[in-house]
Amino acid sequence: MAGQPYRLGPAGLSLFVRVTPNAGRDAIEGVEIRDDGSCVLRLRVKAVPDKGKANAAVVALLGKALGVPKTAIVVTAGETSRFKTLAISGDASVLAAAVDALG
Repeated sequence: MAGQPYRLGPAGLSLFVRVTPNAGRDAIEGVEIRDDGSCVLRLRVKAVPDKGKANAAVVALLGKALGVPKTAIVVTAGETSRFKTLAISGDASVLAAAVDALG
């Protein structure tokens, strides 16, 4: 793979995602390499982008997929954008392996 959609940190990792809200289903579509060379994990959620509903759906979807509690995932950037940065608490190498398995 050309790159990873995350950056490792001392308390876990920062995950970069592109979210499509109001989709027909909740799904993780894999890694996308953007025109600028950066990588993001593409997600679709059924929730509408209203009052944080889509963000909550993203947190729930990733929590289930990565096997971490929802409280371990926080939106740190892009609260109202399709492009978001999520901080995921836990063992960075274990989380990175789990994200790689999704992509």
